[in-house]
Formats: sequence, structure tokens, C-alpha cells
Amino acid sequence: MWSRAESWARADHEIIPSRVHQKLIVPIIAAHKPHAHRVTVTKYDVFIVSLVVRSKIPGSMNTGSNNSMKLLLRELTAAMLFATVAVAFADIETGFVPDPEDPAIAYGTRPTTDRISTLNHEIEAGRAKLKFDGEQGYLRSVLDALHIPIESQMAVFSKTSVQARLIDPHNPRTLFFNDSVVVGWVRSGFIEIAAQDPQQGVIFYTLAQTPVVNPQFTRHDECLQCHNSNNAMGVPGMLVRSQFTAPNGQAMRWLGSYITDHRSPLEERWGGWYVTGKTDAIKHMGNAVVTDASKPESLVIQQTFNLESLRGKFDTDAYLSPYSDIVALMVFEHQMHMMNLLTRIGWQTRYALRAGNVRDLTTDGVGETTHELVDYMLFVDEAPLANKIEGTSGFAENFSAQGPHDSRGRSLRQLDLKRRLMRYPCSYIIYSDAFDALPSEAKNAIYIRMWLILSGAVAETRYAHLSFADRQAVVEILRATKPGLPDYFRAVTR
Repeated sequence: MWSRAESWARADHEIIPSRVHQKLIVPIIAAHKPHAHRVTVTKYDVFIVSLVVRSKIPGSMNTGSNNSMKLLLRELTAAMLFATVAVAFADIETGFVPDPEDPAIAYGTRPTTDRISTLNHEIEAGRAKLKFDGEQGYLRSVLDALHIPIESQMAVFSKTSVQARLIDPHNPRTLFFNDSVVVGWVRSGFIEIAAQDPQQGVIFYTLAQTPVVNPQFTRHDECLQCHNSNNAMGVPGMLVRSQFTAPNGQAMRWLGSYITDHRSPLEERWGGWYVTGKTDAIKHMGNAVVTDASKPESLVIQQTFNLESLRGKFDTDAYLSPYSDIVALMVFEHQMHMMNLLTRIGWQTRYALRAGNVRDLTTDGVGETTHELVDYMLFVDEAPLANKIEGTSGFAENFSAQGPHDSRGRSLRQLDLKRRLMRYPCSYIIYSDAFDALPSEAKNAIYIRMWLILSGAVAETRYAHLSFADRQAVVEILRATKPGLPDYFRAVTR
């Protein structure tokens, strides 16, 4: 291989390749930068090229071999795809999010394509019907229309909703979810909906519990008072809050609270929520209220763990399920923050493109916003499980069966629940409409960072939990199941 001294002489970020490598690299870069007035090669270009070549062609380059040269050119072509993603991520680092009404976003005025918007049109056209049924009203029919499993039910008894006055430990609010929609229901109230629009982020709706011929979901942007904040990454999104809760369901905010996701220690999770399932010795804040404000930690007692069901806590016969499944809660926490990250990077990229801030990532790297997203997608910093966790509602079985699966039956939806949440550490949200709808510049930056980590090219300590077997399995599953995966995702060899 070429030495660093042979390969470049620094001039700011630009490098001058040796004569041999100019002949190989520059034409490839030019092919991918057709509008450039002058083709430049950066350290980033050569770094990526060297990674690929080192991993595929050990030792010196044999320029006299046609087969070796064809292989090298093929690898270089794939590598140059890494170096030609165009968007100025240096200008849209983690702290900046455009205003919702910026022309690139137009959150309040741009037509939406989320699942509720589509269902509204289907109801208007007579292609869908919602049935009103007893005290639960439209709830069961809405879940059926949106293909949301009842097994996903979670129950929250803290007064943390727009319908807070109705909620308490004896009348909890229930949430149900799938990959793109969350449905909320509380007795004597209306139905709340949070639907992930592929481009706009979460759109909030309500549905009145009044029987009519063609019920319609109404957009409810008042929810943005809480759901468009730093806690939701500065975009219209979702958050899962754990807090100390009084016996009447009132959140005791002066004692503090936690915004939780898969990185949160389990002992900080689910304050104000009911939790069913087997956790063995693992402690959490669920199923309990604070009776002594001077000792808030006293809510964590053995009797609040390992509940089989919620019977005896409230009138479960009035609900669709007697469970608030721990596995559903864990998946929900992961998914909500993952969706917020996708919305943020999509907004940032669209803003940068509208502003004309387009230049090569070869000088700016892929940006902290991409690094944060990919780390989360690959479950970096996930809180480990001390022992096995089991749900009770059937959610785990339902979720794992959805796939897609590769030819060996493996799926990114397979759960581990012994050491960590997922069997294979890569988020299933990569299959979502929200991921697929990202601007190509953002999506390419994500793929680049993913491959650098999964291939083993980035060998930082923070990625040590991703074993060779983990990385190999994730890449194999993605290659078999993810349409549009770049060709440079190849067999992991180190």
C-alpha cells in the first residue's frame, strides 16, 4: 500500500495524490462530481479508499494484474460514493433545528401523508368505516383500521396528558402503538393520536367519542406546547417521561423527572406508569406512588415489581387488556427517540438545501447530528439488563414475528431481553417510511457512518460492545432485507 507521505501533501483540507493514484482516484471522483470546476481529493477520500483497499487487497497493489486492477477500481468506485455526499452538515450541527414554519419545513401548512391523514381520506371516500362500540367508543375500530395490536397496550396513571383531569391510578390513560402511530385513550375522554408523517415529524390529532356516520380525526397542534421542545429534539415529536407521582396521579415535578429511552438505567424508568411482566431483581419506578415527599425513593419497593397483570389496581374489565407490558414499554421508549432523531436530521438537511449550503462532506465530515443518530440506531450506550425480562401480554411474540426476515429466519425485530433489548443491535426503524423519506443527502450520510462502524473501520472504545458476530449479522440481515442498501455494505471481515 502507499505510505501517507507518498499519498498526500497537505494544503488545508486538500491533498495531492501521487502520480499513480491520481490516475486511479481523480477520474472516479470526477465521475461523481460532474458539476465541479476543479476536482480535488481530500484526506477523507483517501482515508476511505485506503480502508476499503486494505480490507480487500492485503499487501502491495499489483498493478500488473488485470483482475487486481478491476477489483481495485470496483472498490474505489464504491469508496468514492462515501466521499461525494453533498450537504453542509457543519452548518446544521446538533444544536440547530429550523423553525417549523421555515419554507423548507412548513409544518403547519404543507399537506401531510401520515397514516391518519390517509385514513381520513378513506373514510370520506367510503372505503373505511369506524364502528362506535360502548364505553370504549371508536377505540377498537381505530386500532383495527391502523393495524395496531392490542398487545401493545401501556397504561400511564400520572396526569401528563391534555386530558390530565381525567387521569389517576384508578382511571389510567392507555397507549397503543405500531411503527408509525400512537393511539391514546382514557375513559370519559376523547381519543388522542400521534402519527409520524414521513417528512414532517409527528402530527397530532383527536377523535371525538361521539357516534356519527363518518367520524373525522381533527388536527390538534396545541399538543406542540409540550411535544415541540428540547425534550423532543426541538422538533414535533414524542417523549417518554418518568416522574415521581402522588397518589392522586399528580406529577411531583419539584422532585425531578427523567426523559427515558433505551440508554436510561431501568431504575429511572416508568415513574407514573403501570408495568406488567417479570423483571426478577431489576428495579424500576413503575406501579408506585410517592406517599412521603421527603423520601421519594421510598416508592421503590419489592411489591411493585413482577406484576402478572393489573387486575386489582383498577377496573381492568373496562379496558381492552389487563396489561401494561414491560417489553412494549421498552420498545416504545426506543422507537420514540429514534423517530425524533430522524425528523431532526430530515429537517436540518432540507433547511440546508433550501439555504444553498451544499458542499462536499469531504471537508466537514458527516456532522454530529449523523453520529448521534447512528450511535442510537446501533444501540451504543444502551443500558444493559442485569437479568432476563419477560412480558405478559404477548407483545414480544407479536412484535418479533413481523420481520422482515432473511433466508436464515433472522430479523432486526428479534428481541434478546437477557442482556439487552434487541438480539441484533440495529434499529428496525431503518425499515420505516420516515427513514425512507429522508433526503438522499441525509440518508447517504447515515449509511456511510453505519458502514464505517459495522465494517470495523471505526475502532473506538464506545463501539466495543458491537462484536464481530453482531456486526456481521446486522450487515447480512440488512443486505437481505433492506431495499436501497448501498452496494458498499459487503461481508464484514474484521
